[in-house]
Amino acid sequence: MMKDRVVALSGMGEELFADDVLGLLDHWDNHLPTLRRAARRWAEGDPSLVARSVHVDSLDIQCPYRPRQIFAVGANYRKHVIELIMADPDMRSDESEIAASDAERRAAAERLMDERANNATPYCFSKLPSSLGGPMDPLVIPPDAKKIDWECELAVIIGKPARHVSAAQASQYIAGYAIANDVTARDLVFRRDVKALGTDWVSSKSQPGFTPFGPYLVPAEFVDPRDVIIRLSVNDRVMQNEHSGDMLIPIERQIEYLSSRVQLMPGDVICTGSPAGNGSHHGVFLKPGDHMVASISGLGEQRVDCI
Repeated sequence: MMKDRVVALSGMGEELFADDVLGLLDHWDNHLPTLRRAARRWAEGDPSLVARSVHVDSLDIQCPYRPRQIFAVGANYRKHVIELIMADPDMRSDESEIAASDAERRAAAERLMDERANNATPYCFSKLPSSLGGPMDPLVIPPDAKKIDWECELAVIIGKPARHVSAAQASQYIAGYAIANDVTARDLVFRRDVKALGTDWVSSKSQPGFTPFGPYLVPAEFVDPRDVIIRLSVNDRVMQNEHSGDMLIPIERQIEYLSSRVQLMPGDVICTGSPAGNGSHHGVFLKPGDHMVASISGLGEQRVDCI
C-alpha cells in the first residue's frame, strides 16, 4: 500500500450506490464487500488506481460526512474523571467532600470510579450536528468563554438502525471509528443562576466548531477499540496520551444504553469519552494562536488552529 496516497472511490470502477459517505453508511452492509474489494486492489498496487491517486496533503480535507445525530458519553475514563473531581469543586458531591483533604478526595474519587466501572449506566448527552468542524478547520474561541478545553475521543460510527440492541449484539451495529474532539467551555458547563437544572451542554459543548471530526472513517474490522492510544498536544506540548483500556464503560454497553433510550441511525456518532490530560488538569486552556494536534492509533490526525 502506498502511504499517504488516496484514490477516489468514484474512480475505482466499483459499483457504489451512494453519492457520499453518509449514503454509504445508510446501506453499509451492502457496500462493505465492494469497499473490501476496492481496498484489496489498492493494496495490491492496481496500476489503474495508482495512476489516479494523489497525495493526501494535496487535498482540502473536510469532515468525512455530516451525521444526523451526535452523542457523547461523559465521565467515562477513570483517570480523567478523578482529575476533574480534584480540579473542579462543582464536580464534588457535597460540602463534606469539598472540605476533605486532597488525599481523601482522591481516594473517594477512585472508589467511585471502581464502582462506576462495575455497575453504572453510561452518562450520555447529545451535541448539535452544527457543532461539527473539519479536522483541519480553525476553532473560533468564543468571546464569552475563558476556559476552552479539549477532549480527544474515540468516535464510534453506527452502521445500521439500532433500537433495543444488547451489548452482546452491539458490535454488529458498528460501521467504523474516527477521531472526535469534544471541545468544552468549562466555565459554561454549570449554570450558576439555576443550579437545580444542572449542566448546560448547549452553551458548553455545542457551539460552532466544538466537534472537530475526522479526517477518516476507518471500518471496524481494521480497528481494535480496546487497544488504541489517544493523544493530543497543544503548541507541541503533549497533554493527552492515554490507552483506551482506561475506558470505564465499554462501547458495547454504551450502544446498549443509548439504543434503549433513542433510535440510533446509520452515520450517528458516539463520542466514547475523554481520557486524562484535559486543560482543567494542566491548568491551561485554549486561546487564539494555539495549535492542537490530535491523533488516535490508525485513525489519522487532526490539526486545528485556534483563532
